[in-house]
Amino acid sequence: MSAAADRAAAAGAGGVRLDPVTGENIDALLEVAVRPDQDHFVGSVAKSLAEAYAHGPVAWPRAIVATRPAGGTTAGPPRQPGEEVVGFVMAFLDVEWDDDPADVRSGLWRLNVDAAHQGRGHGAAAVRAVCAELRSRGCSAAYVTYHEGPGSPAPFYAGLGFVPTGELSEGETVARLDLTQDAAAPGAASPGAGDA
Repeated sequence: MSAAADRAAAAGAGGVRLDPVTGENIDALLEVAVRPDQDHFVGSVAKSLAEAYAHGPVAWPRAIVATRPAGGTTAGPPRQPGEEVVGFVMAFLDVEWDDDPADVRSGLWRLNVDAAHQGRGHGAAAVRAVCAELRSRGCSAAYVTYHEGPGSPAPFYAGLGFVPTGELSEGETVARLDLTQDAAAPGAASPGAGDA
């Protein structure tokens, strides 16, 4: 998908847009840090970018870019006047689940919303934009995995419509969102780890 198509796919998604990772936004992305109590739930942006490089075409890394409010401060240089990188999201595309060629899945691999920008809906908007991208690629479902426990992002994903499948992947709960339903169906979510 072209950069213009990427921007169009994410336009209007809760005031954020997903941009490809470039030389222009890499420094701002590397400054993204979740709250300290969320560190054990989500890998760093640097680790995610290394994984994206290592896994090539199955990784879809993007900068979460939002309009900077009047009088707001930035966490790193803005991408364009009035805009700033507020987080990072990475999808996985067409992965053989548990090495089963008959079970190919796509979904959300990583979500990091900078601590200074959480609670504004950026994470939920980014997840919806990833789901729109997956839908445009013909995916009928989106998957996510997460750790359970105090501060877990489970309520955040449940609020977006993800339903646990009963599976575990590397000790994490697997949840699924049906993408064949109306694109506007997932409602507002309560903030969780690494969100919003």
